[in-house]
Amino acid sequence: MRNFFDYLFVTVKGICMGAADVIPGVSGGTIAFMTGIYEELVASINSINGTAVKLLFTGKFRQFWKHINGNFLVSLIAGILISIFSLAKLMQYLLNYQPIQTWAFFFGLIVASSIFILRGVKGWKVKDFVMLALGIVLGVVVCTLSPTETPDGLWFIFLCGAIAICAMILPGISGSFILLVLGKYEYMMSRIANIVSGTGTGLDFLAVIVFAVGAATGIIAFSKFLHWLLQHYHRETLLVMAGFIIGSLVKVWPWSDKATLVMSQYPELMALDETGGLTDQIVAQYYATIDPHVGGAVAFALAGFLLVVGIEVASSVVSRRRGAGDR
Repeated sequence: MRNFFDYLFVTVKGICMGAADVIPGVSGGTIAFMTGIYEELVASINSINGTAVKLLFTGKFRQFWKHINGNFLVSLIAGILISIFSLAKLMQYLLNYQPIQTWAFFFGLIVASSIFILRGVKGWKVKDFVMLALGIVLGVVVCTLSPTETPDGLWFIFLCGAIAICAMILPGISGSFILLVLGKYEYMMSRIANIVSGTGTGLDFLAVIVFAVGAATGIIAFSKFLHWLLQHYHRETLLVMAGFIIGSLVKVWPWSDKATLVMSQYPELMALDETGGLTDQIVAQYYATIDPHVGGAVAFALAGFLLVVGIEVASSVVSRRRGAGDR
């Protein structure tokens, strides 16, 4: 039987998960596994089923709350939200004013994540290489053929929430990375940052609410499918995911967004961009004069890589100790 402090500790774990989910390449699922709540999290999500709905709509609220492990879920979600809302403004600032270093950091995170996913695959066969190559091609195609600007319509925000939340519960796969591929990472960070700073408009609140509804819908609708997929096609799923992540690295190449790089080093051009006057010709002219910060990019990419290595090593140590304790 948990007491108040036990649930407070669950909230702290949620804060750690939220911090990971804000950073592309670091999985909140991995943090959940490290802190010993992953199995309870998956079980609690899977308990939101027909039985739970029946209990809710027949007025058996106490039984419903116990069935879905409500105290645990609320404590964890509260921690995740605290972390996301706390870090959103920082991420918005870094993406606007330190884009090269920030994207390089993400690049290192994602490279390391893909390596650790592949590290779990033993006894490679021809089919495995085909599945990996399929994932790489898919990642490149999605990131290069999809429009740079994805729709801002509420239907697409809902869809992003539904897809990203499923990735958040998988160790090794980052939900924020999925948002990055869908072109809505910066968009959602700026919406949340506006709300935190007190300058949020009705559209900001609406976008966040719709995203949250999409996430709730997605995790209920797709978590069982993902669980089934990993149970029956675990190897193939991991290989395609790893390949997709590798292929999607084209999306986070630190020098790909020339307009953002130019504005980060020439802030006076931001006003021009807001009025639609920042043409490709002006961007090209200023881009030729910017500092590429290659040394800083390498350092931050290495830092991101080592962060994931550290998390994965810690996760392995925790797993071994837990296994030893069970014997």
